[in-house]
Amino acid sequence: MTTRDYYEVLGVGRDASNEDLKGAFRRLARQYHPDVNSAPDAEERFKEINEAYAVLSDADRRAAYDRFGHAGVRGAGGVPDYTVDFSDFADIFGEFFGFGRTSRQARNVPRRGTDLQYRLDLEFEEAIFGVEKEIEITRDEICDRCSGSRSEPGTSPVRCSTCDGRGEVRQARQTILGSMVQVTTCPACGGSGETITSPCTKCSGRGLERVTRKKIVTIPAGVDDGNQIRLAGEGQPGTNGGPNGNLYILIHVKSHRYFRRRERDILLDLEINVAQATLGADVPVPTVDGEAVLKIPAGTQPGKVLRMRGKGVPHLRGNGRGDQLVMVNVTIPKNLSADQRQIFENLAKSLGSEVRPQERGFLDWLKEAISG
Repeated sequence: MTTRDYYEVLGVGRDASNEDLKGAFRRLARQYHPDVNSAPDAEERFKEINEAYAVLSDADRRAAYDRFGHAGVRGAGGVPDYTVDFSDFADIFGEFFGFGRTSRQARNVPRRGTDLQYRLDLEFEEAIFGVEKEIEITRDEICDRCSGSRSEPGTSPVRCSTCDGRGEVRQARQTILGSMVQVTTCPACGGSGETITSPCTKCSGRGLERVTRKKIVTIPAGVDDGNQIRLAGEGQPGTNGGPNGNLYILIHVKSHRYFRRRERDILLDLEINVAQATLGADVPVPTVDGEAVLKIPAGTQPGKVLRMRGKGVPHLRGNGRGDQLVMVNVTIPKNLSADQRQIFENLAKSLGSEVRPQERGFLDWLKEAISG
């Protein structure tokens, strides 16, 4: 209990407005709270500040103080006649002590629904050219029997008798600040301020029902493994009038027997024989568009990459397509007929027996430098 003038304690004039009082209290409480100020007199100063603000922020008690001084706000035994409602100061303390008051209004603000995710498996060609797929998603929806009210049709929720419809309960307790009022969510109604006497028989009083829906999803051409497609508003319903969440379609592309993908290009390994590599040939090759003819130039070496333009993946957000890259592998025959052997022997004689060491390539030098 302080004997100092309350206006002096807060450092304001006697004509100070409520905003002036609140601003002064905010500044001083931040300065002298024992959790942030280790000075020996910090706790006493903090009590004094709260006592002054508790009286001057209440119109009736301020009027009594202005007229009779400390005597006007003291009860029996000379004890100050005030109770600090902790919830009134929570917005101030919450800024620097990390808590705020629990209120029915805060709990009833609109909240967005939870997002959902669905994995969709696609064939390689479906990812290349796009496709429409039917999917099934299971989510909560507003109960069509009670329209979300949670009550059986023909009945209504009643005011919670525990909190009298406030959605919160208050309990006084003694602290270093004096008598404090702790505000908590009502355990009976969960903060809604209402209790359900006749729960909806379809949703058991949830206001929501679990529903499985079929939906046609359009997959654009050019999607790749790991891509996501967002369907706005197709997720879980929001609460208190908030918007629905979203549904994210996670794309998984199955492996192909022949093709691999590198960004917008399609890769294909192709085996040709020695004669085709030596003399050149027009050979049929598979593409995602169907079979096409690829021209093998004469003298093609193993590992040569030939490009088939416009046979790759469509650009997801633009025009045109990538290419198909064909890596040529030359197959050396293991078993020869007598005629084939004779042909190769004659060829060997004409080519001669000279062999030449191959010059070391750049990659060989690089490997050696890295390995030390």
